[in-house]
Amino acid sequence: MALEKKGKQDGKEYIMKMAREHNVKFVELWFTDILGQLKSYAIPVSELEAAIESGMGFDGSSVEGFSRIDESDMMSVPDLDTFQLLPWRPRADVGLARMITDIRQPGGKAFEGDPRQVLKRNLKKATDMGFTYYVGPELEYFYFKNDKDGAPTTEGLDKGGYYDMTILDAATELRNETVLALEEMGIGVDKSHHEVALSQHEIDMRYTDALTMADQVMTYRLIVKEIAAKHGVYATFMPKPIFGINGSGMHVHQSLFKNGKNAFFEKGALFNLSKLAQSFVAGLLKYAPEFTAVTNQWVNSYKRLVPGYEAPVYLSWAIRNRSDLVRVPGYEPGKENATRFEIRSPDPACNPYLCFSVLLAAGLKGIEEGLIPPAPAEGNVYHMSAEQRKKLGIGTLPGNLNEAIQLMEKSKLVKEALGEHCFEAFIENKKMEWDKFRTRVTDFELKEYLPII
Repeated sequence: MALEKKGKQDGKEYIMKMAREHNVKFVELWFTDILGQLKSYAIPVSELEAAIESGMGFDGSSVEGFSRIDESDMMSVPDLDTFQLLPWRPRADVGLARMITDIRQPGGKAFEGDPRQVLKRNLKKATDMGFTYYVGPELEYFYFKNDKDGAPTTEGLDKGGYYDMTILDAATELRNETVLALEEMGIGVDKSHHEVALSQHEIDMRYTDALTMADQVMTYRLIVKEIAAKHGVYATFMPKPIFGINGSGMHVHQSLFKNGKNAFFEKGALFNLSKLAQSFVAGLLKYAPEFTAVTNQWVNSYKRLVPGYEAPVYLSWAIRNRSDLVRVPGYEPGKENATRFEIRSPDPACNPYLCFSVLLAAGLKGIEEGLIPPAPAEGNVYHMSAEQRKKLGIGTLPGNLNEAIQLMEKSKLVKEALGEHCFEAFIENKKMEWDKFRTRVTDFELKEYLPII
């Protein structure tokens, strides 16, 4: 139900009616910091009407990437379309709901450090060009056992593999319960299954517009963790928790629609891809090194982006081939609206609002610049020699967070997409993370060097 479109008064009345009918006593107001960490505070339902009318004030000085101590007053304004009952309750007779909020300054101006506002601004650019941006991310994650003190370990629940349906897949019921909880919150699910690595899983949400999907990604990650914790299990979206096996990615399917039609489809063109679609993918390939710090924002992200584990490393594209950064899923006659690109580098620990923002910005820039993509890569890019890749003009993604930060810092595209506040706060945070990492003495160093040096 698009409550925002029905009008604030009608939307407010519907929400208050739902709250009464379900005996909601508390409403959590959700927002996201610059690192993609979900934040919230709860209000009693008696304050809900006032929150909808005027927003609720809070101190933003301690929220990562928000305001300094001398400009800490912020307002969170609930988005009427995001009211949902939560599938867990403080008591059996007490309902709990949530609303996702936009962050504003006390005068009502949108706060440029709010990742949700960043995505809205990029989506407006697409709208002004006549496009609607749709995405369908596939988030992978691991289930791990907790130790006797309740701390997470890296011991998995099963020894299953890709699409396994055996007793080895001990997490089937966890996934099923998670799917039911997602559906209770209005999130459509296409499928769920075991992934390639031991105790690795995936639940795929149904394709939708990018703002709705970013909200859903935040909700999805919380629900996966909540259901796991309920059963004494730890769920993690860490990109590479275990050496030697596949890490977790967030492959993002993308398309642009114009006047109700898929702007990426053109019958009879190369792979049935319109010129606009080809320019979009060329933009992704050109600007990927610059936006990788956003789509892969942690030191650990680059432990996943190595050859041999189904994660992309090279700047190439292809039809169906899963060794490339961007692939075009096989076209099916009669399903023109399914024509899309899948970018395989992002990981599930990124900030989805910022991730979708930079992917869209890169694609639109490719269209604006009339870019032409290189020829699709034939064969497995991992198996090509360095000389072969050089001959084909296939570059690489940054090899670590420091390289990614340096490329992002010089990027006009990423700075424009994120806005100055978000851009600078993000880079400052990531530089601090890199310094912490590079100065830390690791177990690897102690085991490798201490006995011989």
